[in-house]
Amino acid sequence: MYPLNLSLLQVFLITGSYLFVLYFNVDGLPLISLERKMVGSANGATDLSSEMEVDAFRRLFPLRFHERHLLESVRPDARSLGKARETSLALGAVASADGSALAKIGCTTMLAAIKMEVMTPSKEAPDEGCVAIDFHMPPICSPIVRPGRPAEAAPVVSKQLSDTIISSGMIDLKELSLVSGKAAWMAYLDIYCLDADGALFDAALLAAAAAFSHLQIPVVSLNDDGRIVVVSKENGEKAKNKPVNEEKRKLKLRSIPFALSCILHKNYILADPTAEEESIMDTLITIVLDTSCQLVSLYKPGGPALAYESVLQDCIALSRQRVKELQKILNEAILDMDVD
Repeated sequence: MYPLNLSLLQVFLITGSYLFVLYFNVDGLPLISLERKMVGSANGATDLSSEMEVDAFRRLFPLRFHERHLLESVRPDARSLGKARETSLALGAVASADGSALAKIGCTTMLAAIKMEVMTPSKEAPDEGCVAIDFHMPPICSPIVRPGRPAEAAPVVSKQLSDTIISSGMIDLKELSLVSGKAAWMAYLDIYCLDADGALFDAALLAAAAAFSHLQIPVVSLNDDGRIVVVSKENGEKAKNKPVNEEKRKLKLRSIPFALSCILHKNYILADPTAEEESIMDTLITIVLDTSCQLVSLYKPGGPALAYESVLQDCIALSRQRVKELQKILNEAILDMDVD
């Protein structure tokens, strides 16, 4: 046993029937299992001891814990440094919405829903509709989001989504026009974060793109007063005499943007970080590419690591690979929806 002195940190852990006494030196390096005292029965002592030691080290020194994995070019969840988490998409998740999707990247989960409403277009753009985007982080999504207080990340992600969707050219706003200067569609996109486990923007953008892919623009007609009304089962007989569009139609999307966030730490690049990785490694960079792998935007909100040209090229290379993966996942989700 090592002598107890001020250079060692002593940690007592009680679990099951055992009391574990762990020691860590001032550099955060564990001195493995030094004492193990039986409190009650003795079943699975060795395995339990090892698990508790690793968990204690991870909680007390999270950065050192991750850096030890980085030395082996692996992450705690067994991913390689450049690999993204398992991703899934489900279209039509909200039956009452005109378009919706549920996106999951690892544990990070986003629910996107679109509601269409008729509006009067602006004088500056009489032949264009509008898109309004809101990103919501309810307290259920993360322990750091407190009830009654807006999450700091929510308005940032909302602004990023709006800028990216408009600047990418994914939506032709002229397709949302109904009657020039008189009526156009306003698409209200609401994205709810159900689980915030890192890479929020990546998952939110994927959910938004999937929701617009699922969107069906409602049938509208001119009523007797010359006003645009949405045709439903209740008013269909009255309004169908002057149809503006005779059936629901899908929105044609161009250059769908996809995002990949990366953590820069020392000489390492970690793709698709978890919330834990984001909290202990300060430098985050997000690359957005469209389906043609053209750069849409690059976002780096500070951090101690510098984004050298070689680092950016490596991040863009990872993003290109990720775009192919996400495009395949989106296409499969659309195909599954069409089959159903």
